[in-house]
Amino acid sequence: MAKLERLQKVMAHAGVASRRKCEEYIQAGRVRVNGRIVTELGVKVDPRKDKIEFDGRRIVREKAAYYVFHKPRGMVSTLSDPEGRPSLSKVIAKLDESVYPVGRLDYHTSGVLLLTNDGSFTDGLLRPKKGVPKTYLVKIKGGIGIDALGKLRQGVVLDDGYKTRPAEVFVHRSEQRTTWLSITLKEGKNRQIHRMCDAVGHRVMRLVRQSFAGVSADGLRPGDIRPLGERELEQIGKKYLGKKRGS
Repeated sequence: MAKLERLQKVMAHAGVASRRKCEEYIQAGRVRVNGRIVTELGVKVDPRKDKIEFDGRRIVREKAAYYVFHKPRGMVSTLSDPEGRPSLSKVIAKLDESVYPVGRLDYHTSGVLLLTNDGSFTDGLLRPKKGVPKTYLVKIKGGIGIDALGKLRQGVVLDDGYKTRPAEVFVHRSEQRTTWLSITLKEGKNRQIHRMCDAVGHRVMRLVRQSFAGVSADGLRPGDIRPLGERELEQIGKKYLGKKRGS
């Protein structure tokens, strides 16, 4: 008996995009199953037999792939850029699989960026209620007082009225005119670190993501990439996806 799966899940596992993004593509009428445009999200398909096309391109399921990329500064964390800035396209072109980023890093931010073609993996790590930790090394202008540190730790009100969740914050090192902070978040609002520091009167001068879901870029130079190890995948699955690897 054929094993049927939801269309958006099959698309995500084939490396098109995250499952949520694939749902948007389906609703926009960009997906065909056996020559017919499908716009309903509840449709199930047989990935071995049904002909699935996205924007006219046949979708073929790939083996699941997981990488950590040390994103350099001056690169957008998307597959292309209308302004012609360096993007992930050249990095991904060298891989055997069609992967995409798990979330994003700003153009001027460097550090850990996970890449995968597994939509469930992506959705699980980006789901707010999971509280997946992301640790940043943050260079700010000037020194920082105890009151400002306390506010960052307890949660601050951003420019749109949102109050951030409690965060782990400590002084990594102090220099003559700048301070380096280590900040661990369990949420991911747009430009959150910049806006948190602005809220306590400090401008961010440099931002590096040191780890995401416990995965670091240690040993990787900016621009380097490596597959995630089995132990890393097992830990992510156990801690944040609610299952053991392979279950």
